[in-house]
Amino acid sequence: MSLIYIDAFNGVSGDMLLGALLDAGLPEASLREVLARLPVEGYTLDVRREKRLGLMATRAEVTLTEAAHHHDQDHGHGHHHHEARGLSDIEKIIAGAVLPGRAAEWATAVFRRLAEAEAKVHGSTPEEVHFHEVGAVDAIVDIVGVCAGLALLGVDRLRSSGLPMGSGFVQSAHGRLPVPAPAVVELVRGVPTRDSEETGELTTPTGAAIVVTLAEGFGPVPPMVTHAVGYGAGSRQGRNTPNVLRVMLGRETSATPAAEADRVWILEVNLDDVTGETLGAATKALFAAGALDVWLTPVTMKKGRPGVVLGCLAEEAALAAIEEAVFRETTTFGLRRWRVERSKLDREHVEVATPLGTVRIKVGRRSGRIVTAMPEYDDCVRLAEARGVAFREVYDAARAAWAARQSGTGGA
Repeated sequence: MSLIYIDAFNGVSGDMLLGALLDAGLPEASLREVLARLPVEGYTLDVRREKRLGLMATRAEVTLTEAAHHHDQDHGHGHHHHEARGLSDIEKIIAGAVLPGRAAEWATAVFRRLAEAEAKVHGSTPEEVHFHEVGAVDAIVDIVGVCAGLALLGVDRLRSSGLPMGSGFVQSAHGRLPVPAPAVVELVRGVPTRDSEETGELTTPTGAAIVVTLAEGFGPVPPMVTHAVGYGAGSRQGRNTPNVLRVMLGRETSATPAAEADRVWILEVNLDDVTGETLGAATKALFAAGALDVWLTPVTMKKGRPGVVLGCLAEEAALAAIEEAVFRETTTFGLRRWRVERSKLDREHVEVATPLGTVRIKVGRRSGRIVTAMPEYDDCVRLAEARGVAFREVYDAARAAWAARQSGTGGA
């Protein structure tokens, strides 16, 4: 699977993340094409290469074209006074653009997490929050840009280092606030943080919201094969450490050659006294508990009674949660489980552009050779609904785009 590691050794902000993705290979033209779909005006995005304490990085700077605005230069991130926007306004802006992959879902989740943090700090509700800092045009561009960039790069998973907090004070629409800003402290609850030699605002609310919403875990660099590295620059040089964010893009590896083989558990239970609705709820609960797959098989049980075998496939780490879900959601007094070896295709997602929009292709490889490639169902459904066309039109367009890409690249 495609993995990105966020190395926030000197903090994280939305613009630094965007710059790092561009530096790691996100095509600038593709990013601008996606951002142009947003019903947002009054800004320019300047992308340029700059050095920070001798380290070359990409700076992605959003500048407002309105005459009157306030810019806080503390960390290369704008805090602007505009027409206030609420969470519902921002959700409508995101929903109004056809974004690649899961970008709309991710961006909406990031803004909701941000609204919840701001509401907690200021004693209101997420729906009542007016985003003086984070709802400005630059934050919309940063957050949507980063989420779209991750989708365009085919990222499936995101992990991060601990987040340095910084020190001192920062000017905000609410006055002079301590660093880390109150919203940042709220966002990083339960997330590893660390000290830094640098002073000032290192991790901003926008940067923290993106990382804590999308990262599946925090810690050192995971086992991975790195294919690209990107550095995103903040506005300052940095006193002792370059004011940059590093991202590492690649594919995760395992202690075993487990990209194509692993060991998992099968769990099964016989049921002859449950309704179809109960089985549907149980299936949903098993997936929520971490099951890799769930299935229902009709069987004839003792005394000729019709019944169902509820089965699922699970990794070791999810066993306890899945067993708990089985006993909670069904009437069974026991279940069976056994360990099996599994052969599988090494898989990754690759974005293809179609006339109807961008679709992820799930690519399966064995010994490095492509064996199968299928358009992602969720992407095809989303685009079919957005464009008002049949599912099969999107599906066929994605298959054609993949075939054209393969013939153009010799099948690599």
